[in-house]
Amino acid sequence: MNSINQVFWKGKRVFITGHTGFKGSWLSLWLQQLGAQVRGFALAAPTNPSIFELCSVASGMESEIADIRDLDLIKKSIASFAPEILIHMAAQPLVRHSYLDPVETYQTNVLGTVNVLEAARAVDDLKVIINITTDKCYQNNEWEWGYRESDPMGGDDPYSSSKGCAELVSAAYKKSFFDLAEMPKRIVTVRAGNVIGGGDWAKDRLIPDILNAFEKSEPIRLRNPNAVRPWQHVLEPLSGYLMLAEQLWDADINYFPAWNFGPHPDNIVSVGAIAESMSSQWGRGAKIEMDLGYHPHEASILKLDNSRAISHLGWSPKLSLEHTLSLIIEWHKAHLDNVDIREVTLQQIKAFGAY
Repeated sequence: MNSINQVFWKGKRVFITGHTGFKGSWLSLWLQQLGAQVRGFALAAPTNPSIFELCSVASGMESEIADIRDLDLIKKSIASFAPEILIHMAAQPLVRHSYLDPVETYQTNVLGTVNVLEAARAVDDLKVIINITTDKCYQNNEWEWGYRESDPMGGDDPYSSSKGCAELVSAAYKKSFFDLAEMPKRIVTVRAGNVIGGGDWAKDRLIPDILNAFEKSEPIRLRNPNAVRPWQHVLEPLSGYLMLAEQLWDADINYFPAWNFGPHPDNIVSVGAIAESMSSQWGRGAKIEMDLGYHPHEASILKLDNSRAISHLGWSPKLSLEHTLSLIIEWHKAHLDNVDIREVTLQQIKAFGAY
């Protein structure tokens, strides 16, 4: 039932890379609510507006604005904080941007991961490392069934490829350094689907594009209306990450090194279906148009097999797609109405724990 143990998290020292981003902000607020001591390390908030700034995420944690590509800085920050749990989320997260700047994408997602894990090696108190990658790390064969954790890594675009590489980096560090008896650190990679929720303003992502169109009373312009994606509210995979960290704390050496946290099968629908549903819920004369211009390749179908998380963690997706989209619309309408958006976010986190 996706139960998070608040007693476990109270007072835990948790280091998060990428805390200024969309997922990182939600996770930072959740950990603050659980009573953890949190330090974040990331570039400045990647969008304007940003959930990080609007929700005053930094007010409840230590926040360091820096670049994971700087090995010396990340080493000093992790060493001085001496975390017990490290959650690596910092990344260049956009497929379309990876075509524009593949070098930055590989430097951040591959060498940045190397830097974080290299810094982690020297921290005696560190017991759990969770490296967040993506469902796009798999070699995508465009098939109908969900990918399992044992399926091959791959990627036909720079972003997907870089995340497959980050998976290989984690596996190599696990076997070469973290499994050694003199420094037992449990490291896993976790893969989620298309994560959505309130406060995402990333460029060239469907939900932000739809909400931006709503706010401007413009038509929604869809690039790939028939592309099928595994849509899930941001709190779904985050709950899996937290549950996994709790289990790894006392795990022996024979834990699973990779985990999927995808949505319910009913939430795996087309881009066009998402646009139709959100238009219906938003109302106010929302319209949809096709964008017929040239667009770089993106996978047309992606699904994840959650069997491992269901069987070994007791985790399962909670929210229907309709409920997920309603939470997003609720969040953004509250933002437009100048409601205390930090409180709205914390209330959605609290309510999620009661589902």
